[in-house]
Amino acid sequence: MFLYYKIFTFVTINIFTMVNIEEFSKRLIIIMDYYEISAALLAEKIEVQRSSISHILSGRNKPSLEFVLKILKTFPEVELYWLLNGEGKFPKQDTSIGSAPTPTPSMSKKIEVVKGELISTQSNKITSDIERIVIFYKNGSFKNYTS
Repeated sequence: MFLYYKIFTFVTINIFTMVNIEEFSKRLIIIMDYYEISAALLAEKIEVQRSSISHILSGRNKPSLEFVLKILKTFPEVELYWLLNGEGKFPKQDTSIGSAPTPTPSMSKKIEVVKGELISTQSNKITSDIERIVIFYKNGSFKNYTS
């Protein structure tokens, strides 16, 4: 057990000493911009103190393993290697068949606008043929209904 702990600690320390804190901070800002959240809201979502976010963004502190794992758990679109060293893509590209990308806040706004248009066309008694309806679920899956 002690050997496992030592190896794990060694690997953890080596991984985080190689992380460029300035670049990590930039990627953290990219995540916040993507989800349209503030540093305070990010701290709330990943359940850390606001000062932790502030210290990482300012370059005072490096992220802990726990911090990185909380980011990955809360935001599944974030790839580990992209977050740590900029390799890979953000958001993750899902290549599985039958699943849709996770909706972003900006996508939700577009859906609300479309709903508003549908409601207004119903109240004006404008008829049009519906070609297709797609329902997106929070888990990333979807159902496609065609006429």
